Amino acid sequence: MSAYLQITLKVADENRDAAAAVYAKYLKPFLQTVPGAHSKSLLVRDEDVQVLHGFKTAAAAQGYLDSEIFSNDVVSELGPLLAADPEVRIYEAI
Repeated sequence: MSAYLQITLKVADENRDAAAAVYAKYLKPFLQTVPGAHSKSLLVRDEDVQVLHGFKTAAAAQGYLDSEIFSNDVVSELGPLLAADPEVRIYEAI
């Protein structure tokens, strides 16, 4: 079994490059330091941007949401770029 954390972000066109830079900045630290993490993808659509994180378990995905790297680093840098609150979902894959 595995799990996915999907975070959907409303980002104005003029802020998309900056949001992509935050994604790129934390990609390697995410994969190297977050327990249970195994993938991270940036999905771009006209209406929003989604970050899809792969984990070994749903508990690992929830742990990332509670982690220092997420709350202190990623959220603080992305926050000013968002046009609305993010939508956060955790899925289990069978």
